[in-house]
Amino acid sequence: MTTAADTTVISTRALTKRYRDVLAVDGLGLDVRRGEVYGFLGRNGAGKTTTIRMLLGLIRPTSGEVSVLGQRIGPGETGVFGRVGFLVESASAYPNLTVRENLEIQRRLTGAPASAVAGVIEQLRLSEYADRRAGRLSLGNKQRLSLARAILHKPDVLVLDEPANALDPAGIVEIRDLLRTLADERGVTVFMSSHILAEVAHLADRIGIINDGRLLEELDREELQAKARAYVEVRVPGDPARAEVLLRDAGFAHMERDPDEPGTLRIPESADRVAEIARVLVGAGLELTGLTQSHEDLETYFLRLTGGVR
Repeated sequence: MTTAADTTVISTRALTKRYRDVLAVDGLGLDVRRGEVYGFLGRNGAGKTTTIRMLLGLIRPTSGEVSVLGQRIGPGETGVFGRVGFLVESASAYPNLTVRENLEIQRRLTGAPASAVAGVIEQLRLSEYADRRAGRLSLGNKQRLSLARAILHKPDVLVLDEPANALDPAGIVEIRDLLRTLADERGVTVFMSSHILAEVAHLADRIGIINDGRLLEELDREELQAKARAYVEVRVPGDPARAEVLLRDAGFAHMERDPDEPGTLRIPESADRVAEIARVLVGAGLELTGLTQSHEDLETYFLRLTGGVR
């Protein structure tokens, strides 16, 4: 019988990192299963990169535990990382070496077969740039090279920090398809951080939302979509202040103005009261230019959960 422990590939327990007065990661508990794409979602500065650096043994936790592929990560631990590919923070390479030479060095370091370099060049669509120095690549192609280095040795686990960074829309779709294929066909576990909800929502099986170093919520794509609030949008000419007063007097306690659309009010959790809203406003002689039921998009839900834009 297979248990949760048998399928857990990345695990953290009460993982904490403090830099003097700054608590970068606060008691983080994660379990990432074999063959799933786990999206680690948070705004810039939320603690994503610090967490990833602890997963990879690049920095030492202040307290708590990390294990990868059943091996506890501690000082000097290197054995497990032959089965891990990673991309942390920004794309990097030896700038005076070509794409092919960079990958050949990576191949020798990881013990991958000689054929691996040509295969990954084709897989990441780098054939046109194979003999170009890495320092002369565009940011997007530098990112492709870093991803090529990460998957060259066919790892069991990929840990990727903002993998779509600097890629154009077509490149983002290509990388999304690549990661999905690795997970579905080879059982690779992908742990990827991002601050872009739409990117994660298209790809991840499960999503963990981190803010100020704490895990706020963990859910799958369907749960995330279900949690987006329903609301009624009311549009009136000019200033909606009178509509706010009328609706508040009628018992609608929570209303939000749309900062991008003057004259627009959003009334959350009121989808079943559209007729009542119309009666209140029209009965008071107020002109309506719009009254619709909607759901907030996932970006709005994420910003609401994490306290808005900073």
